[in-house]
Amino acid sequence: MEISKVGKRGAIIVPARLRRRFGIEQGKLVIAEERAEGILIRPAAAVPVEIYTPERRAEFLLSNAVDAEDYRRAAAEVRNMGLDPGKIRHQRPYRRRRHRR
Repeated sequence: MEISKVGKRGAIIVPARLRRRFGIEQGKLVIAEERAEGILIRPAAAVPVEIYTPERRAEFLLSNAVDAEDYRRAAAEVRNMGLDPGKIRHQRPYRRRRHRR
């Protein structure tokens, strides 16, 4: 346990040993969480949000179909989006080949 002072505007100095241990560096984000026993401060991760175009969403729908029926449903959904499934680059579901005897 280490003691720190609260500075102007509520700034708290986290001891260097703890900053190094938990990867808290200048400019990095932290989360301050209210707990019954006090305040928990921990590192935070910021993940950029990816916004998909309708074409990219259509590609996901079509490429992730698991069988022919699922593909038909995905194609219908793509058409409902106002897109032509035939013009969307994608991977069709695997078809089993019949063995000839």
